[in-house]
Amino acid sequence: MGIHLYRIDDRLIHGQVVVGWGQPLNARFLILVDDLVASSDWEKELYRMAVPPEMDIYFADVDTAIREHARYAADPRPGILIAGDTESMHRLAKGVRAIGSVNLGGIHHRAGRAEKLRYVFLTPVEEQELRALEASGVEVTAQDVPSARAVPLSEVLEGQSK
Repeated sequence: MGIHLYRIDDRLIHGQVVVGWGQPLNARFLILVDDLVASSDWEKELYRMAVPPEMDIYFADVDTAIREHARYAADPRPGILIAGDTESMHRLAKGVRAIGSVNLGGIHHRAGRAEKLRYVFLTPVEEQELRALEASGVEVTAQDVPSARAVPLSEVLEGQSK
């Protein structure tokens, strides 16, 4: 089974991930990949409270996630890996080379970002990281919930699906 969904979502763990994606995928574990969260016991405890008791959660910085990826991928249970930004996912994919697809689930507005979809705002640097990810063989699509259409990266970057 292993990792069924690789997702970039700047909110990290929230109801849309746990319920919206976790239930349809029957996810039994989450891997939160974030350098800052992995180093903060307080933040880890906050995110742990958002996860139901039947679901395990693992916290890792990017380097640890690369080292432990084979273990996560070999887990007999279905899981979800979440990174909070494009840079972390790009680093992870370069270090692992076994990621087939990445879901853009929520990259929200902040200074310097342009709206691509109602739930995806990107800086030029983030656009470059996503293009590089796709050029390395990883399929990149945007999809906020499982029932929505998966929007290919080319459409996201053109902003056609607003």
